[in-house]
Amino acid sequence: MIAKNIGVLGAGQLGRMLALAGYPLGNTFTFLDTTGNPSAGIGEVIVDPDNQHLAAFLEKVDVVTYEFEHLPVALVQQIEQHKPVYPGSRAIAVCQNRVEEKALFDRLGIPTPAYRVVESAEQLAAAAAELGCPVVAKSVTEGYDGKGQAVLKAPEQAQEAWEAIGHSQLIVEAFVDFVREVSMIAVRGRDGEVVFYPMAENQHVGGILRYSVAPLPDLDASVQQTADSYIRALLDELDYVGVLALELFQTRDGSLLANEMAPRVHNSGHWTMDGAVTSQFENHLRAVQGLPLGATNATAPTCMVNVIGLEGDNAALLAMADTHLHRYDKEERPGRKLAHVNVVAATHAELLEKVRACQALIPDAPPVAWSFESML
Repeated sequence: MIAKNIGVLGAGQLGRMLALAGYPLGNTFTFLDTTGNPSAGIGEVIVDPDNQHLAAFLEKVDVVTYEFEHLPVALVQQIEQHKPVYPGSRAIAVCQNRVEEKALFDRLGIPTPAYRVVESAEQLAAAAAELGCPVVAKSVTEGYDGKGQAVLKAPEQAQEAWEAIGHSQLIVEAFVDFVREVSMIAVRGRDGEVVFYPMAENQHVGGILRYSVAPLPDLDASVQQTADSYIRALLDELDYVGVLALELFQTRDGSLLANEMAPRVHNSGHWTMDGAVTSQFENHLRAVQGLPLGATNATAPTCMVNVIGLEGDNAALLAMADTHLHRYDKEERPGRKLAHVNVVAATHAELLEKVRACQALIPDAPPVAWSFESML
C-alpha cells in the first residue's frame, strides 16, 4: 500500500515546500519539531523539544522523512523501530560528522580537498603550516550556512580561530583554486532507481547560498557524468532513498572535488520547482513512498535567488515575466532565509539580465557572478 500520511522531522521552509509538493499527490503531513521554533506554517505541527510526544507523532504517519540533518541520531534510530524512515539513520549520522563524511568520500574514491583532523589550537597551527595558508577550519559537527568555520591566513591565527569555533575537534581544509562551486542533486527510489538533475552553479556570500543556476551552458558532458558517478556511489553505499545533495568545487582542469553532502532536499535544488519537469520536492516524496521517479531534465535556463534578512519588493518581482516568488512566511531577521525567487528565461543571456533586475529589488543582494558569463 502506498503511504499517504508523511511524517517530517523538522518544521522549517523545506518541510513547507515538501508539503506543498505532496498535497497534489494526496499526501497529508505531520511535522515533529524538536527545536521549539517551527516555521512551516502548514500541515499539523507537533512541537516536542523534550521528546514527550513521539508516540502521538508515530500514530499519525505511515512513513517518515526529514527536512534537516541536525537531529539526534538516537531519535531517528528509535523511530526506525516503528516506521520506515527515508533516508535512513546511517546517512544522517555520516552527514552530521565531517570526519565520517570525509572517510566515506575517501573510501569511495571521491576526491576532496587536502585535509587534516585536529584536536587543539597547536595542532590547528601545525595543519595550517603543513597545508599552506589560507586554510579553512570547520567544526566536525553542527556547522551549516557558514557557522562553525574560520579562515586562517597564517598559522599564527590558530588560537583565535580555535576559540572562536569552540569545538573539541576540527577539520582543516586546504583552499582550492576552483573555477566555480557546483552541486549535484540526485534521487534514489526504494527499488534502487537513480535519477540526476543537471548540475547547478552556486554563488555563496558569507557562507550562505545566494544564487543557483542550471543547467550550465559550458558544462562538458564528461564533468556531469563524473559528478553523477560520485553521487551514485554515495547513494548505493548508503542504500539511500530520497534526494541527496553533493556540493563540489570544479577546478580549472575540469576535475571535481567534493566539499560536503546533505541528506535532504537542498537549497541549491530550489530552481527545480519552476525550471525542471519534476521538482526535487515531488521526487523526494515519490521516492520515500515507493512511487516511480519523475523526469529531472531542465525545461529552461533557471536561476534561484535567495532572499536573506529583509523582504524584497515582492510586487515588483512578481511583475517580471517568468519570475516565481516562494515566500516562507518568516519574520525578517539578519541572515535568515525568508524566500527565494526562481527566474526563468529562454536563454542564459536573458536570464542574467533578468536576475540583475531581481537583484535591484532585493535588499543587500550581492552582484551575481557566473563563471560562464563571458560566453554570453
